[in-house]
Amino acid sequence: MPRVIGVEEFFTDPEFSGASISPDGARIAYLAPEHGRTNVWVRGVDEEHGDAVCVTRDSRRGIKTYYWTDDPRWLLYLQDTDGNEDWHLYRVDLEAPDEPALDLTPLPAGSRVVAVEPMNSVPGSVLAWMNRRPMFIDAFRIDVAAGETTVHVEQPDPNGNVLLDRDGQAAFYSVLAGDGLHEFYAIEPGNGEKRLLCRQGGPEHPLGVPLQIVTPDGKGLLVSSYQDSDDLRLVRIDRETGAETVVAAMEGHSLCTMGPLHHSTPASLFTSRRTGEVTAVRFVGDRPTLQVLDPHFAEVFAALSERSDGVLHSVSSDDSERWWVATFVHDRDPGVTWFYDHGTGESRVLFRPRPRLDPAEMAPMTAVRFPARDGLPLHGFLTLPVGVEPAKLPLVLLVHGGPWAHDMWTFAPKAQFLANRGYAVLQVNFRGSTGYGRRHVTSAIGEFAGAMHDDLIDAADWAVAQGYADPARIGIVGGSYGGYAALVGVTVTPDYFAAAVDYVGISDLANFMRTLPSFLRPHLINNWYRYVGDPDIPEQETDMLARSPITMADRIRTPLLIAQGANDVRVVQAESDNIVGSLRQRGVPVEYLLAEDEGHGFENPENQVRFHRAIERHLAEHLGGRTGTDPGHE
Repeated sequence: MPRVIGVEEFFTDPEFSGASISPDGARIAYLAPEHGRTNVWVRGVDEEHGDAVCVTRDSRRGIKTYYWTDDPRWLLYLQDTDGNEDWHLYRVDLEAPDEPALDLTPLPAGSRVVAVEPMNSVPGSVLAWMNRRPMFIDAFRIDVAAGETTVHVEQPDPNGNVLLDRDGQAAFYSVLAGDGLHEFYAIEPGNGEKRLLCRQGGPEHPLGVPLQIVTPDGKGLLVSSYQDSDDLRLVRIDRETGAETVVAAMEGHSLCTMGPLHHSTPASLFTSRRTGEVTAVRFVGDRPTLQVLDPHFAEVFAALSERSDGVLHSVSSDDSERWWVATFVHDRDPGVTWFYDHGTGESRVLFRPRPRLDPAEMAPMTAVRFPARDGLPLHGFLTLPVGVEPAKLPLVLLVHGGPWAHDMWTFAPKAQFLANRGYAVLQVNFRGSTGYGRRHVTSAIGEFAGAMHDDLIDAADWAVAQGYADPARIGIVGGSYGGYAALVGVTVTPDYFAAAVDYVGISDLANFMRTLPSFLRPHLINNWYRYVGDPDIPEQETDMLARSPITMADRIRTPLLIAQGANDVRVVQAESDNIVGSLRQRGVPVEYLLAEDEGHGFENPENQVRFHRAIERHLAEHLGGRTGTDPGHE
């Protein structure tokens, strides 16, 4: 086997990440550690990191999201407090980077910025969507230089969203109707009246219709839609006629909707900085596939693809679209970033985020598929340790969160870490996962702790039947919904797993729903209410409790590790406290890691390292994998 790679090499902050080029093509911004946290750095396009300037000074929590503005003096970034997700928008003066950042959005607790976009019609301004009214996410125009904020569009309904055109004018309106269907309207420019264009199904879009983009000419609305197919497509709705035209589709594959979910997930759509048009669309598969729509970007994409055998993760360009910064993902190489000059064809590697990780020491991620016990096709990814015969290995079932998300072919630090410790790692896109069609998503309705759990057991049984896994050494590890799945695993099937790890997971479905942020409640119709139930309806609450690990905690005898952030606003601390308290009251051993400076998932590197060292010890003791007591050495 390769050397035991230190926990820090996988889970401390990357040395470089998140690069993009300025609109004028003169500078590159990116993320790199400073002051003990990830901060934003800026350098000239021909300069090296030694010439760069760190323009933010956050020493409490790393910055992950920043924005160029149309004025080369200002750069913006988002930050919350210790993981509470109350995001504020801050301004940095690039001419005086040592000056304190200015909070452009001072908001009361519980309110947050949810999106930021340039406002092309008003130079020097950006649009920010935030819930200054707690139940309404309104659009505000921010004068970046002056720091002044004014209401631009107020939403008329907590379930609705006014969609703006490229000039910031109201063009379309989408709303989640009382029957759970999504309605799309054209907004008349003169009087603001709404005209119904179409309605779409609800449960197949549990998180709402994820892509809703006004075309640059304002005459169409691009949405993700199944139409009459099982596959999710990109469709244009005409504002005059309501006619639907397929813009991008791939038989047997669905549009990837992971892009809007997290800063680290790959873009679902690529758009032109120059024109605003969609240039490429990502589809789900054994490897993600890009369908290119724009002739100019087709040339750029072809040239970029010669630089890497991975999959394009993200790109940015200057306004002229001559200079490009592109990042690729690969199962054994975590995100090489290139600078490319389309005028000359010249290119160079800007950086590798974790240069000490050798791709030759990493484990390939292989796409696998098998049927569930009811015949539903299941897709997943198997990562086997390097240098070991793939037979009768200890197996870790690594369960994704959501559940309305999906695992994909990419560099997965947790899977690589576990494979390096000698485990076979299986990630399965169980029913309810997105990316595998309408039927796959909706077959999860009413199946929490039911068929969704059966899919995980069927996946592990498949690995045993194939000879990869030792049935006596199977563990389950997951975060958020995956943490709930781990708790279900050790309660519904208490004799199946030899070890389990619950990371910010749900233990009580009813309490989880009651403690969600209030502004989310109008949007629960097609996800938690539809798939699980309404805790305010007694018979549904009874069913939810029957599917909650807290009510089955007396069945737990599997060695369990639980980790929780004290500031988690999605899965509150009580979800972990209660399950830990129940076990300790019975005298059942459980290790509990509580991070006072974290929210829904750990971001600070010291907490990531502490958590994964605990996972390493826990699994080694109960599954028999190896450990690295001296990081980086055998």
